[in-house]
Amino acid sequence: MKKYLYQRSIELTNGAFTSALIRQFAQSKNSRRFIPGYIKAYQILVDEVEEPVDSFPTLHDFFVRKLSDTSRPIADVPVVSPVDGKIEIAGDLQEGARFLVKGQEYSLVDLLGDDALADRYQGGTYAVLYLSPADYHRIHSPADGKVTKQYVLGKKSYPVNAAGLQYGKAPISGNYRMITELETIFGMMLVVKVGAMFVNSIKLTETGSDWQKGYEVGYFSFGSTVVLFFEENSIKFVEDMSVGRSIKVGEALGNMI
Repeated sequence: MKKYLYQRSIELTNGAFTSALIRQFAQSKNSRRFIPGYIKAYQILVDEVEEPVDSFPTLHDFFVRKLSDTSRPIADVPVVSPVDGKIEIAGDLQEGARFLVKGQEYSLVDLLGDDALADRYQGGTYAVLYLSPADYHRIHSPADGKVTKQYVLGKKSYPVNAAGLQYGKAPISGNYRMITELETIFGMMLVVKVGAMFVNSIKLTETGSDWQKGYEVGYFSFGSTVVLFFEENSIKFVEDMSVGRSIKVGEALGNMI
């Protein structure tokens, strides 16, 4: 019953009109006065922000803020975190290229919409990284690689917070999402950027085919999720990949096997 009520309440509020209103307000000059309260509510470290807080014209501009060059050092390993956030889960793909998040089972075929692409990652590993509204929302490349495939699936987006992942309608594979495949020195990998409730904005800032580890490639306009997939016998995660652990852009995620 709890799952049904949650899904119904989200369906009633999550539409194009609602999304447009939220986007319009966040990008309006009137939203600027909410920036100090936003900083206080989410305990954001303004010392890391590249520009002075009073220079942001709207709440949206602050939300997609850039950080100073020295605030996120890049680890000397093949795979680093592409975002600030927390680890929802990390592990091995199950038989049939299926994976678990908050007790919900997902199919990689459903997520990617491509049987052949999903088959490539059979027996591989994955990591789900969740960004809350408090987090820095720019996305960086997790590895050095060449983009071999990039496309978008899905329309609406549902919450990807703890409640959304537990009670929602398979938000990871159902939400608006941008899928990027990279060819790297350790094999192929997928960077799946998942939209969050109301606002489906995933903006690419790197439009070339060469991604460099730690360099910015895009940003989210709302709290969201990034899911990484790796081929079998390509990388081994670092020891501390415990659920709920906070992680920052550039921190070590994996080494080559």
